[in-house]
Amino acid sequence: MSNTPTFQPAAAGPSRTGTAPGRRVTDAPTRMFHWLFAASFLGAYLSAGSEPWRALHVTLGYTLAGLLAFRVVYGMFGPRQAGLGMMARKLASMPAWLSSLARGIRRQSVAGIPWRQGQNLLMALAVVALLVLAVPLTLSGYASYNDWAEFLGGDWISELHEFFGEVLLAVVLGHVALIAGLSLLRRRNQARPMLGGRVDGPGPDLVRHNRGWLAALLLLAVLAFTAWQWQESPAGLIPAQPWSTGASDLERDGDND
Repeated sequence: MSNTPTFQPAAAGPSRTGTAPGRRVTDAPTRMFHWLFAASFLGAYLSAGSEPWRALHVTLGYTLAGLLAFRVVYGMFGPRQAGLGMMARKLASMPAWLSSLARGIRRQSVAGIPWRQGQNLLMALAVVALLVLAVPLTLSGYASYNDWAEFLGGDWISELHEFFGEVLLAVVLGHVALIAGLSLLRRRNQARPMLGGRVDGPGPDLVRHNRGWLAALLLLAVLAFTAWQWQESPAGLIPAQPWSTGASDLERDGDND
């Protein structure tokens, strides 16, 4: 009987999917932009039309414009999955999809219609609409805040600003409803790429580098700008008694009666 030791092959180390399940499809800067953009718009919408909250509304409007500028630059020089060209290519396939939909309607058959592609097109269209609408929204807000109506005549700038705010809100609600509907239809959380950046399934990461440092810098920039605006505002961004002005007006009106 031989005393030669038998060497067993070493056990394989833990796979990448064991520590980070799924594939990375969205990097940290894109996710950070998404949530900061959503929070800024929501805060600006809720603080609109109230004089005590005017400073906060303006700060969030500037933040929205800055985030939009970051997204455009990152879409030009960032990874391919976050590129503006990727969204443009998706939308470029819309005429072909509409043609297939028209043929299916004429033939009274929906078997050959690529419905999944249509769902992805709707998602891309909603994202592009959000970015595009933010441009006239922030520009009209800037013009209204700096009283350009005195030079251009009338209050149409403020009305235009309110109009784009309502349109953007409608697109946001449609975007959320579309995500919820697709999540139910596909039985998979479609918001997951914007939460953790990953989706289930084997395969390589579509985004190789997470760039968490850039997401942290973006967050720090927004917080620093907010702190600076707070310091510059005489009463801060959040009024101590936000409804005191309205109450005083009511009391004054009652005395006059």
